[in-house]
Amino acid sequence: MQSIADAFTLALQLVLSGNADLFEIVALSLRVSLTATFLACLCGLPLGAFMAISRFPGRGILLVLMNALMGLPPVVVGLLVYLHLSRSGPLGFLGLLYTPTAMIIAQTILIAPIIAALSRQVLEDLHMEYAEQFRSLCLNQWQTVTALLWDARYSLLTVGLAGFGRAVAEVGAVIIVGGNIDHLTRVMTTAIALETSKGDLALALALGLLLLTIALGVNAAVQSLRMSARRQAYV
Repeated sequence: MQSIADAFTLALQLVLSGNADLFEIVALSLRVSLTATFLACLCGLPLGAFMAISRFPGRGILLVLMNALMGLPPVVVGLLVYLHLSRSGPLGFLGLLYTPTAMIIAQTILIAPIIAALSRQVLEDLHMEYAEQFRSLCLNQWQTVTALLWDARYSLLTVGLAGFGRAVAEVGAVIIVGGNIDHLTRVMTTAIALETSKGDLALALALGLLLLTIALGVNAAVQSLRMSARRQAYV
């Protein structure tokens, strides 16, 4: 077992030296999480917009369900995806289990409700502000949604970044459906858990430092976008 000081020193050396295995794991993590975020936005933003401008019986129940799904347990999502992609499952013939695609599916299911719920709140507030103007212009539902999405683009980018932050930090679901296979499905969070259990604190700390850097970068981007949105509002 390495001392903490030695582990930090070795971790910094791994990062600064551009260790190939280290950055292979980081690259896969970013590819999986960015793809999942993109797919979740494709599903979540239209759903959030529809819920924002529509009024129909049972809408309140759907909103409660949408908000509840924001807290989906990752291991439960991983288990459900595993059951569907396993050889005995309905999608087993696709052979996707223990592949990056399975990890993308699990992350998309996890963050799509977050993006839908957050975007619904943003767009509903904006719709209430512009409702009379939209009615005066006789805009149909599609035109209304398009206008809202464009006007709220900065806020929706922060919603997408929040979803990405949730995805890149995920471990429970991806380790179930990905298997943490070296050079295939090993991402930062699963690698940190594995290397810590093995006692290789240097690699675990190096990955942790990079994960923290990404998290700080996401938060900085969110803050920057919020400030840009405020400046645009005052123009």
